[in-house]
Amino acid sequence: MQANGGGQGQNPELSCLNNAQNGESSSAGAAHSNGLISSDNNGSAVSTNNGVAVGTTPGSAAAPAATVSGSDVGSATKKKKRLSQSEEDVIRLIGQHLRGLGLNQTVDLLMQESGCRLEHAAATKFRNHVMEGEWDKAESDLNELKALMHSPTAIVRMKFLLLQQKYLEYLEDGKVLEALQVLRGELTPLKYNTERIHVLSGYLMCSHPEDLRGKAEWEGKGSGSRCRLLDKLQTYLPPSVMLPPRRLQTLLRQAVEMQRDRCLYHNTKLDSSLDSVSLLLDHACSRKQFPCYTQQILTEHCNEVWFCKFSNDGTKLATGSKDTTVIIWLVDPDTHQLNLLRTLEGHAYGVSYLAWSPDDTYLIACGPDDCSELWLWNIQTGELRTKMSQSHEDSLTSVAWNPDGKRFVTGGQRGQFYQCDLDGNLLDSWEGVRVQCLWCLGDGRTVLASDTHQRIRGYNFEDLTDRNIVQEDHPIMSFTVSDSGRLALLNVATQGVHLWDLQDRVLVRKYQGVTQGFYTIHSCFGGHNEDFIASGSEDHKVYIWHKRSELPIAELTGHTRTVNCVSWNPALPGLMASASDDGTVRVWGPAPFLDIDVEGLNENSCCTMDS
Repeated sequence: MQANGGGQGQNPELSCLNNAQNGESSSAGAAHSNGLISSDNNGSAVSTNNGVAVGTTPGSAAAPAATVSGSDVGSATKKKKRLSQSEEDVIRLIGQHLRGLGLNQTVDLLMQESGCRLEHAAATKFRNHVMEGEWDKAESDLNELKALMHSPTAIVRMKFLLLQQKYLEYLEDGKVLEALQVLRGELTPLKYNTERIHVLSGYLMCSHPEDLRGKAEWEGKGSGSRCRLLDKLQTYLPPSVMLPPRRLQTLLRQAVEMQRDRCLYHNTKLDSSLDSVSLLLDHACSRKQFPCYTQQILTEHCNEVWFCKFSNDGTKLATGSKDTTVIIWLVDPDTHQLNLLRTLEGHAYGVSYLAWSPDDTYLIACGPDDCSELWLWNIQTGELRTKMSQSHEDSLTSVAWNPDGKRFVTGGQRGQFYQCDLDGNLLDSWEGVRVQCLWCLGDGRTVLASDTHQRIRGYNFEDLTDRNIVQEDHPIMSFTVSDSGRLALLNVATQGVHLWDLQDRVLVRKYQGVTQGFYTIHSCFGGHNEDFIASGSEDHKVYIWHKRSELPIAELTGHTRTVNCVSWNPALPGLMASASDDGTVRVWGPAPFLDIDVEGLNENSCCTMDS
């Protein structure tokens, strides 16, 4: 920072002007901002405010009221603070934004009054030449800008971008010879991005401007394409010379996104446009908008409910029970109430696991440890397509669909691990793997299987290779994988819920609060962008965490026995279901009336009323 008064060592091209910053008097009696006192040519003091004189000429009746001593002038001058770097930055950001709105006179006044410069004079000249399409002058400006840049080699890239625009505009105007000269005589000698030059040369064959714009993915000659060119060029210039494009909007958008990311209960898609939010208030989501409240209790099962799973499109919920039935529920798109669609019967051992096909046409039901059968149902017709059993000694307790929807893998703790088609025909098998839970990754080749060795391994049925991915110190009772395939959520016996990064093969987080013994409890990812995690618990509660926080943000009460499974609707982030040994399925959603305070809800936890 420069000292007041002298201004020695100041770069006049980059910093604020001395007179306005330091409060020096004007020899011509020019008006000064911020109510400073200036002296006119006759020696009378004139008080000015934002450039408007409020004093009178000497000799007038009111003159004594506006006249102050020289010491007062010096005192006022000393009180004038020079702008800090951050204050200068803010003024420049505001100026850039106002200029983008077309308020050029306001920008000129702001810069004049503050003594700041919006951008370097060379940058302004360069901008004008680019927008006017004066390419030779713009190219000449680069020589002046080169001395101001941290990376002089960037000049070549900037020159390439300029010449590319010049070349395309010549082609659009039908000036093929001039375009060819630019290509051969100016672009090629740069010896930069030869692959792009080959592409550009192909545009010479375009017969119509529309053909050129389509192949080049270019909007054509004019202010639009030149503005986009400037945006690219600005990335090579220091911000002290030329501000990055729409910098104020970028900072505001980042602030809004940061507040959203820090909001523990944010569960809706946020429009990236600043027009969709208020900049006058901090972002904050109410817990009452979060699925913490019992919206519906489904009591059609007559025994323990072991599993629940929403369909991939979110329109249906499947629940499996010890009572040997699977019930399919239809989600009302308007009220989000669940209505019974059909009941699938005949699962002699009960239903402990369910898996929807990728297109939601089929549903596979598995039983508990002593079940050697699985059922493949056509949900659209309600008909049983396949009842599969390879051997009465098998234990088929888990299943996972291949992403192609034409195959699935299944297995159990007795050492069976099969890949089958939709008719139950055995395609491949892997011997000696005692499977606890299965998942097919999106590559269509890798199957993840947790086994009795407290680990998750990846199996490739195509090349018959396997590898260790996750190793825990306690039994993995169940696991699920995020939509991206990057994260895995494990329910670990006596430990609770663990989050693993499958790519880096590291434990990311251990979530606290849940009671997990040796019962099989199924947790899930959910909410907008899968930002949340939910799990049942042996203490009869449903726990919800934000993915980045180890402490629960919600503890949902209402069930009276162990909560075996939780499923979050993938299409409706405000809808969740939980299945319990108490024989009920609870459907959770936002508070029915957002202005009603629910008893038991405080700053640290989010609980429903006990229904």
